[in-house]
Amino acid sequence: MTIRHLFDSIVTRLLALALLIVLTGSLTRYYALSAFLREDLSKVMEAQQLALANYVAHDIDEKVVQREMLLNRLARDLPRPLLEDPPRLEQWLREHYDYQPMFSIGMLVLGLDGMVIADYPPTQGRRQISFADRDYFHAALSGRPYIGKAAIGRVTKVPVLPMSAPIRGTDGRVQGVLVGITALGAPDFLDLMQHSRIGNHQDSFLLISPRDGLFVAASEPDMILKPLPPPGVNPLHDKAMAGWRGTGITINAKGVEEVCGVASVPSAGWFVVARIPSKEAFATVDRVKQFTLRNTLLALGIFTMVTCCGMYIVLRPLFVTARHADQMTRGELPLEPLPIHRNDEVGHLIAAFNRLLHKLDRHQLELARLAHHDPLTGLPNRALLTDRLQVAQAQAKRKGNALALLFMDLDGFKTINDKHGHKAGDKVLWLVAQRLSAIVRQTDTLARIGGDEFVLLLSDLDDNAEDIARTVAAKCLEAFAAPFPVGGADCTLGISIGIAIGSGLSTPDRLLQAADQAMYRVKKTGRSGSETIRV
Repeated sequence: MTIRHLFDSIVTRLLALALLIVLTGSLTRYYALSAFLREDLSKVMEAQQLALANYVAHDIDEKVVQREMLLNRLARDLPRPLLEDPPRLEQWLREHYDYQPMFSIGMLVLGLDGMVIADYPPTQGRRQISFADRDYFHAALSGRPYIGKAAIGRVTKVPVLPMSAPIRGTDGRVQGVLVGITALGAPDFLDLMQHSRIGNHQDSFLLISPRDGLFVAASEPDMILKPLPPPGVNPLHDKAMAGWRGTGITINAKGVEEVCGVASVPSAGWFVVARIPSKEAFATVDRVKQFTLRNTLLALGIFTMVTCCGMYIVLRPLFVTARHADQMTRGELPLEPLPIHRNDEVGHLIAAFNRLLHKLDRHQLELARLAHHDPLTGLPNRALLTDRLQVAQAQAKRKGNALALLFMDLDGFKTINDKHGHKAGDKVLWLVAQRLSAIVRQTDTLARIGGDEFVLLLSDLDDNAEDIARTVAAKCLEAFAAPFPVGGADCTLGISIGIAIGSGLSTPDRLLQAADQAMYRVKKTGRSGSETIRV
């Protein structure tokens, strides 16, 4: 076989087409599935990060508010004469600290000069330090409770968060400042954020103070009290600094893509960031892509081998098509269509043979249809009805079942035919056939036996055959309740239905005669209806 013949071969072309289809579908599925999974998982992860951020932010806000309320209440309740009696003031601080120890570093009362009047627990060296340079001291002097800037304590040397509240005299003037200091690493303060992590990622949470431009706390200890990145480094961080809250995917200052959720801590003006690297968040997508790729390559290899073997087995008979066609013309093989392919040695012969065979089959089918169906309505004609009635009668005799025959004649059809013409009459007959066909079961036979006469055969009925037949007759009558559109107008038709109930002992002719007789009884009444005769 030459190279040209190889490329012209049916086997080669079909194999190439099959491989192209499989490869295209596999690549489309690979990329579409990856994009869909990432998009879908992204929504889930963003919602999860926002929920975590809100949960942690709410917890921090609640603890900050508790400390603010406690400090303001103590500043209000502090006996003013104690400001002149440091020992008794220290005793008062101790009593309230022991009762509600929210400030882990302690509480202290500052004078108007910023020096410590009393503190508890007493800390060596603290009373010699001036706090006059602290932001929270100046805020309290102006009469405002204040959450100070988180910083390293000058005495304790650990990250702390100071809060202050003004101590007012009876005249409303500030006489001192009550300060509460909490270590950022104190138990039951920021531990939910500092000791929690999302997945396998250590640096999961950030607590940021936009006012002070620093990280108040973080899951990664090295970031605590470090300055924030400059604008432009992290777009999502810049939006959060401007007041935006929500979720998104961004690249942090270290160049790592991450999924973030941002939530506010209203009491302090901070916000919490819950984050997880995209690589970890979308690890499932990467695993699915690897799994899909491996299985696609494996399936492609198996498909190639199976297709080659299969096409060799399936297409091998094409080489002997000419012999088969000759045998069919001699009657040695049954006539059947042969597959047509281009550029093979028997293509023209197969095409000519199949055209001839197709014409023969088409004519035979058309003759069979015309012999057994009404050309106007497409319903079975009298001949086919007779055949099916004989089969139903034999089946009823064998099984002991009943059968029913509904002979239906249209009332008022001649008037439509005379007034609007035969075309309108044919259209009405077609509409009647459609309405009646919608009522019958697939196992029943609805036939048009001539003119405006229709017959419905109900077979395989039980002892309730008469009730069933009457029910069907009622549905047929109901189908004629709506008018028929004829020539731009609505015309009403009636229908007379004769019902014959028989068994396996009833002959087809007797059933037809009985149904016809019952129909004429109804017709004599001058109105639509049904009449039943048992045979």
